[in-house]
Amino acid sequence: MGFNEKLLASDEYVVRHMREHVKAIYGNILALIVISVTAGIALAFLPQSVSPWAQWATVATGIFLAIFLFFIPWLQWLTSTFTVTSRRIITRTGIINKTGHDIPLSRISSASYERDIVDRMFGCGTLILETSAGNPLILRDVPDVERLHVELIELLGEDEDS
Repeated sequence: MGFNEKLLASDEYVVRHMREHVKAIYGNILALIVISVTAGIALAFLPQSVSPWAQWATVATGIFLAIFLFFIPWLQWLTSTFTVTSRRIITRTGIINKTGHDIPLSRISSASYERDIVDRMFGCGTLILETSAGNPLILRDVPDVERLHVELIELLGEDEDS
């Protein structure tokens, strides 16, 4: 899902447009694999004496579980983005009901990041933006969080200069 640049002011430009690191849905991908393997094994070992309804019930259960444990979280991940522009940070989420949140860079009082060992292995981290309102914006599983942090600090410095 690309960012609609028509929504930018005339002197505003996109610094970075991204979504959470795919690490955020690794558990869901694993669930899909387990569901598929389990359904396949169940179908292979169902006795021939069992009615075709048992096979259909196995397939339907597998599909039901795959929808709720993989496809819905995957769509949520796919449709959740955040964009850093020269003036603000924009978050957009939602499959059917879209929600968005914009924070002007002038409202950000500090930016920090956290990376645990798993985040370092996958090259992502959590970006924490303290706002003048006192409630921080926390962006989890941000790809290349250190580079984004540096870019934000530069933008915040430019914002203070103007």
